Amino acid sequence: MIWLVEVFKALGDENRLRILNILMHYELCVCELELVLDLNQSNVSRHLAKLRQSGIINASKDAQWIHYKISDRFLRDHQHLVAYLKHMYKVGEIYDYDLNRCVIYKNSPYNCQNITNDKQMVIDYISHAI
Repeated sequence: MIWLVEVFKALGDENRLRILNILMHYELCVCELELVLDLNQSNVSRHLAKLRQSGIINASKDAQWIHYKISDRFLRDHQHLVAYLKHMYKVGEIYDYDLNRCVIYKNSPYNCQNITNDKQMVIDYISHAI
């Protein structure tokens, strides 16, 4: 049951819920989450660490980037919680806004390297597309 307590502690933060919403749809790195959610890198990294420690997400390294995704174990062990979260994400305005920004980014010609080289260019692209 300790694992369940850790899951609920990890979900007890608005920004972690926002991150989880995005990761339910896409596998992303820190810089992409930072861009989509308009949070600073240290904040995103701190929240990702908490989600990872609780077993909610996994990380995989790809060159210089670490990509995050929802843990298969979390999806398997907490199916009802995942269904509830997906339902709540549909009615929460901020979650819809975040997901819309992410869809625009993922359908853009940009990637992690572009964000690293010229973050403002990618922000401008997303802002004009909304």
